[in-house]
Amino acid sequence: MSSTDTSPPLLEKHTIGYVPPEDRHGKVRDLFTLWFGGNIAPLPIVTGALGVQIFHLNLLWGVVAILVGHLVGGALMALHSAQGPQMGIPQMIQSRAQFGSLGSLLVVAIAGVMYVGFFTSNIILAGESLHGIAASVPLPVGIVIGAVGSGIIGIIGYRFIHVLNRIGTWVLGIGIAVGFGYIFTHIHTADFLTRGGFSLYGWLATVSLAALWQIAFAPYVSDYSRYLPADVSVSSTFWATYLGSTLGSSLSFIFGAVAVLATPPGLPTMEAVRLATGAIGPLMLVLFMLSVISHNALNLYGAVMSLITLVQTFIWRWIPGSKSRSVLSVIVLIACCVVAIFASADFIGHFIDMVLALLVVLVPWTAINLIDFYAIHKGHYDINSIFQVDGGIYGRYNPHALLAYAVGIAVQIPFMNTPLYVGPVSAWINGADLSWLVGLLVTSPLYYWLASRDTAYRRRQHTYCRPLS
Repeated sequence: MSSTDTSPPLLEKHTIGYVPPEDRHGKVRDLFTLWFGGNIAPLPIVTGALGVQIFHLNLLWGVVAILVGHLVGGALMALHSAQGPQMGIPQMIQSRAQFGSLGSLLVVAIAGVMYVGFFTSNIILAGESLHGIAASVPLPVGIVIGAVGSGIIGIIGYRFIHVLNRIGTWVLGIGIAVGFGYIFTHIHTADFLTRGGFSLYGWLATVSLAALWQIAFAPYVSDYSRYLPADVSVSSTFWATYLGSTLGSSLSFIFGAVAVLATPPGLPTMEAVRLATGAIGPLMLVLFMLSVISHNALNLYGAVMSLITLVQTFIWRWIPGSKSRSVLSVIVLIACCVVAIFASADFIGHFIDMVLALLVVLVPWTAINLIDFYAIHKGHYDINSIFQVDGGIYGRYNPHALLAYAVGIAVQIPFMNTPLYVGPVSAWINGADLSWLVGLLVTSPLYYWLASRDTAYRRRQHTYCRPLS
């Protein structure tokens, strides 16, 4: 039976298990709409405004930095996405092939914490947006409504997420285009083009923010391509993801910068958006609220998949279905609602600070995963071993990956700029964080050298799920 004989069920039945050929469905273009529509949202708008708010770049240099960062970081993110159809399993459980069944637990746990934090931050944003649209709706009620909306989408799963983002691409794409048009014809400041200037540290810092935005998707991007037929090409998967994510996120980042420059200095970003969009401001808020709810389903989905991966590491015969995923989704949703309702007013700021710190340990994982997939194994993996408690041919620990991973973290320390620690090199260049770039440049060749010297790796290339096409 081919994957096109029957329509796939709306409620996703698979979780972390391998998706067999008869259950594959969808088109590569769905990846464009998923990542374009998912990036038209308040959080990237707020992040994009930092280049002019915090680092005092002018519009020209701010836009250039945003584009450079997304184009570089997006390439890494899209390379992860291209693994999905080849492997047919989620990204995090695939990490067992690089780190071993137990060696991968740290990265899986960190990814899970990030998803939970993103989900909590976004339901707070959804609650604030709903309260701003209708003041009669208390913030806690708005938070619960936002969480339930995302929960329903996340529980239904993969197919529904793609459907909503196909619709969202058109609605949000038109909405942000209209927003740009309104702002450029209703500028409230005389220094729109001249406020700020150029500084190397500010430019590098803004590039890093944009690049890290893309890299933060890496732990779960292939979760949304794994249902595609296995014969789709790596290049088509890459380009659909790359163009959708870089275009959508760049538009949102630039929209935030433009809104801030078009309004008097000192306003919070979303307040600046509200003022800059004037008569269409309420409509923009409604669109952004719906975008937050829809996109946040990805974070709930990712959190649950990470939780299942952690548990399955020790109960290797357990490959849960839709019922287990639904129950775990409700548990995570309730816990996040409680945290969001009682969180401090600056929860989102504290969480973004934590994400910047966690990315220090995710960047070397990205390098190792990509080098292993494209240069070492060339897409040839033994899926059965990945699901065994002892890691099968991959073992419980891969010392080469763990050594490269530790070195990749250590070399970033002097270049870090997080609320927890500012490295000496970062302090010397006025706060620009280049740790991610150093981590990639050191970890990638180191892991390739270590893995290439391991004859066991060469033997494993003869055992595979499906070759890289």
